[in-house]
Amino acid sequence: MLTTIEQLEALYGLPHDRAVNKQIPCLNLDYQAMVQASPLVIIGSVGPHGMDCSPRGDAPGFVRIIDERTLAIPDRPGNNRIDTLRNIVLDSRISLLFIIPGIGETLRVNGTATISAEPQLLQSFAVNGKPARTVMVVKVEAAFFHCSKAIVRSDLWNPQKYLDRSALPTAGAFHKRLNDGRFDAERYDQEAPARLRDSLY
Repeated sequence: MLTTIEQLEALYGLPHDRAVNKQIPCLNLDYQAMVQASPLVIIGSVGPHGMDCSPRGDAPGFVRIIDERTLAIPDRPGNNRIDTLRNIVLDSRISLLFIIPGIGETLRVNGTATISAEPQLLQSFAVNGKPARTVMVVKVEAAFFHCSKAIVRSDLWNPQKYLDRSALPTAGAFHKRLNDGRFDAERYDQEAPARLRDSLY
């Protein structure tokens, strides 16, 4: 078992200069272009009750660039667990991973976040007349692109590797098993398309 930084560095060596130099304390034009092209960001947070990693997605550009050191991410209706928001209220540290379909490189952003419920800001993120529930305002402390090796190894964007939905349990089946069979999975799955459509925003 490796238990020290020295042991890790002895095994892996030190990073190449280019791996260090790609990290900057702001979003330059290249990194801004990646944010604007991304329809999906994975958010990592931590709080006294545990860690959380959850996705946020919408049309490309849904994460707004306020300036080179500030991002704004709208929060939409969900399951009201609000794990990420709970963490941020108690511990502002945050990590973002921007993913772009068809592109191997990803963008990693670390910083701190606050949660805003300012009406004008929420309304500025309205879709179909429905404002955001809250907006996460992120202060960028570090940004760097991640090379494409993980995406290439996973063959993520190869449509021939896409799994048919029937290969895994449905959402209703998940709920049924988690509730010892006391759940109407068939009805839940049948109503899912309309429920999803009506609750996106």
